[in-house]
Amino acid sequence: MRAGGLGGFVGREVVVTEKLDGENTTLYADGLHARSVDSAHHPSRAWVKALQGRVGARIPAGWRVCGENMYARHSLPYDSLDGYFYGFSVWDARDRCLGWDETVRFLRGLGVPVPPVLWRGVFDERALRRLRVETGRQEGFVVRTVEGFARAEFAGRVAKWVRSGHVTTDTHWMHSAVVANGLGSTAPLWAVRSGAAPDAEALAAYLGEACPGATASGDAHADPGAADRSGAAFDAVAAAEVAARLDGLGRGGDARLAGVLAALLHRIPRARLLSGAAGTLGVPLARRVADLVGLHGGLQRPYPDGERRAGLVRMSFAADLGVLHAVAGTVAGDDEAREQVEWSALHAQEAGLLGEAPLGALRSGLREALESDGIGGAAADRCWAETREAYARGRVGTVAEAVAATWRWRGGESPRLVQFVGPSGSGKSAFAARLEGVSAYVSLDGLREARGDRADQKANGEVLREGLDRLDRALADGAGRVVVWDATSLNPHQRSLVHAVARRRDALVTHAVLVTAEDELVRRNAGRAHPVPAGVLAGQLRRFVPPYPGQAHRTWYVGADGTVQDRDGTLEGEDA
Repeated sequence: MRAGGLGGFVGREVVVTEKLDGENTTLYADGLHARSVDSAHHPSRAWVKALQGRVGARIPAGWRVCGENMYARHSLPYDSLDGYFYGFSVWDARDRCLGWDETVRFLRGLGVPVPPVLWRGVFDERALRRLRVETGRQEGFVVRTVEGFARAEFAGRVAKWVRSGHVTTDTHWMHSAVVANGLGSTAPLWAVRSGAAPDAEALAAYLGEACPGATASGDAHADPGAADRSGAAFDAVAAAEVAARLDGLGRGGDARLAGVLAALLHRIPRARLLSGAAGTLGVPLARRVADLVGLHGGLQRPYPDGERRAGLVRMSFAADLGVLHAVAGTVAGDDEAREQVEWSALHAQEAGLLGEAPLGALRSGLREALESDGIGGAAADRCWAETREAYARGRVGTVAEAVAATWRWRGGESPRLVQFVGPSGSGKSAFAARLEGVSAYVSLDGLREARGDRADQKANGEVLREGLDRLDRALADGAGRVVVWDATSLNPHQRSLVHAVARRRDALVTHAVLVTAEDELVRRNAGRAHPVPAGVLAGQLRRFVPPYPGQAHRTWYVGADGTVQDRDGTLEGEDA
């Protein structure tokens, strides 16, 4: 282990990342250099120079991004890189290294991946010594504190271990022919995040499992007016046009990627896209792409101007409105639809909603105000949910107004309802077993079983009324109670019946949306003790309309593994 001493790690949380075999390179807003500021040109640096040209405008003046240029093969070969540049530290204008989590967020916004994380936790030298590095394909590892630090503290906050004899070639790589390392299947995603032109064929190949049988349509370099957009699920022309529009808006990172993918996939039904893409993109990105696909059509239709601001604010809970308008304008089918999108964009701009986080200042200000009074958790989330709805209605505009308007919910006395949303077999019962502090559990299948047959759908009306009565009594029993509603709740009408009871009892409502791919649902259903008929499951999938963020106070998105992988409506975490 090479370090200036391990004392700076003791008692601190550290993160251990793989040390990559590349060329140390630093990016700035206006340029870059390799190793030292006087480094000369080399063919292996052309790719990272192009990257700097794309991302430099998003690096603040006086900041620098340090990382590894992985284009050229050195001693170790790589065949599945996310990209040819990996960032490992970001330094601000005060010459301070950002904390690790902030570093990851900043680099992701640029479209720059970070090295694989091998371990994270409170510093434990024994745990580090137990790490096993495959010396045939890994150069070593780097340890750094999770919290940020000043440059003067560097020697005590960063350490590295490098394999013995890590240089295994006879000739220095700079004096040999350049052999490029290989890119992996996720590289097209990172390229889009960083501002590169979308490679529709590569994106289609990566997303093929989410959209089996689909092919890219059109030529991204052809005249958009001449392209045939009618036959294929993937729309390469739309993806290229949206990328150009988003570049004009200065969008990068996941915002740009979500917009490009939404344009590419805009013909795929939203529910199918959400469940199908979650396994490849991850739940957070998949649901943002799916929400863009589901919402963009609303901007293409006439809408009462008197209600437009409130509608746009509510849309902003689910989507970046700049990205949404770019997608809607690109895929609009005729001049009238395009005019509606342009008119909507003017309203959004006038209302200050086209930025990346239009409610971010209100959210962070309310969070700080509540934290200063010791208020967090469900009570804080309720205050935020009520604040953003009041903002949509034009009733609050400042943090002070939000604090005043939410006084009644600060104590957290409201009962809490968790409403499951998902087809049969999506994992509702398994997720329920993970929930803690549940006071009452209302299951429509359980009520049917008590009548003699849980598969009997003939008395659904009576079962629903009995369930709603039980829900009402459970929510009325006391403050802070957690009540679970276990039913498919597939569409807005079904959910609204439950919401009406919750409003009567002033309950905090959380949607728990179960995100599971269709083929996995079929597999699980076949193995259940009480499977639903195949036709019933197919009908559920056709009718499934997942809720949007903001249609409950909070939304949890539960992945196929039964854990919450994305959240909306909480004051915790980064601003959005």
